[in-house]
Amino acid sequence: MGRVWVLDTETKGTGAQMVPLEKTLRKPSSEPELVVAEPRRRERAEKPPEPKQPRRFKIVDVMTREVLTDNAEIRATVDLLKTVRSIVDVRVYVWETTSGTWRLLTLGEERLLWDLRLR
Repeated sequence: MGRVWVLDTETKGTGAQMVPLEKTLRKPSSEPELVVAEPRRRERAEKPPEPKQPRRFKIVDVMTREVLTDNAEIRATVDLLKTVRSIVDVRVYVWETTSGTWRLLTLGEERLLWDLRLR
């Protein structure tokens, strides 16, 4: 009886080859294949989020470099901005608790505070 030939396409990038059927059939191995099972992951208990602290602001006069208010809450900051003639007359800083420094507000953020003073 003649051999049965099949087209083997498992070659990578070199093209397919004609091989005898016996070479393509897998022979049963004497050892069973190992099955790797991943252990189930334990769910971690989430830490409750820390309560957010109210924002603290510092306002500095541009001309005199005098600190008009330091460590003030939003309401006191907005009330002080009512007495300022123009938005460019002061610099407003906010306390960043993560870095522990005062951060100068952007012009857009200052305008938000400036708009609050009219309410």
